[in-house]
Amino acid sequence: MTEEKKRGRRKALVGVVVSDKMQKTVVVVVERLVRHEAYGKMVRRRTKVKAHDEDNRCSMGDKVAIEEARPLSKEKHWRVTEILQKAII
Repeated sequence: MTEEKKRGRRKALVGVVVSDKMQKTVVVVVERLVRHEAYGKMVRRRTKVKAHDEDNRCSMGDKVAIEEARPLSKEKHWRVTEILQKAII
């Protein structure tokens, strides 16, 4: 039985790291498009989430994939699964 089947489906998102100043934690901004209720125009919505980065591999500007995890602290409920694109310095 695979790990995903044991634990069930987990939400997966892609975002950009905006802060890496904490130990083993990064702040990731996830952007989504939502239709405005009254006007019908597509509007960008941003959500900041804290994600666990065990090896401190992520740096600011990196594009990362994150997945839902058990609560790791008061605000940290996500885990970095892979770095999709490193930031251009």
